[in-house]
Amino acid sequence: MILLLLLYNCFLFLSLLPSARSSALTTAIAANERLCFYVDADKAGEKIGFYFAVQSGGSFDIDFDVKDPNEKVMLDGKSERQGDYVLTANTVGEYSFCFENDMSTLTVKLVDFDIMVESEPRREAPAKPGQVADHTSALEESTFRLNSLLLNIKRTQKYFHTRENRGFSLVRSTQNRLFWYMVLESLGIVGMAVLQVYILQTFFTKTGRRYKV
Repeated sequence: MILLLLLYNCFLFLSLLPSARSSALTTAIAANERLCFYVDADKAGEKIGFYFAVQSGGSFDIDFDVKDPNEKVMLDGKSERQGDYVLTANTVGEYSFCFENDMSTLTVKLVDFDIMVESEPRREAPAKPGQVADHTSALEESTFRLNSLLLNIKRTQKYFHTRENRGFSLVRSTQNRLFWYMVLESLGIVGMAVLQVYILQTFFTKTGRRYKV
């Protein structure tokens, strides 16, 4: 009896876990380029999680918009550095998530994003009252608490990942600027030395004209 109760609780635990379809990608968006990605919502009421963060390029900002299957804008933003949104798919069909690097003329933006379509199962009453219901309630509470903790850990990891990439991009940009500054400074010193030698050589050289009397 106890073994059957444990098996029932395990099956219920697995059935309570939300089914999700996700895609985590990193893409490079060239200057004046518009890039779109698409996901399908199989039924109305599904939750769509949308996260993005600009990892490198320019001021770490990007334009974006989200449209439903009827081409209606659900969400948009200008010069955003990152975002974390949860949308409700009220219409069955294909949803588009587009990024546009229109403010840059030469800079390529590296964007890390994650699109998740999640279907939350409905909580059903247990078949038998009593002890099974108590175990079910406790198991549901533990499941949702664990899911919330995992989501918080995932958000924290994304935050530190973004900060690490932006810091590395800033260090690399500063290193390039210092390198070219040193190159220009060295060329300036060499040019000044050559100019000084030329002036001194011209100053001590007799180049005046001679006239006969």
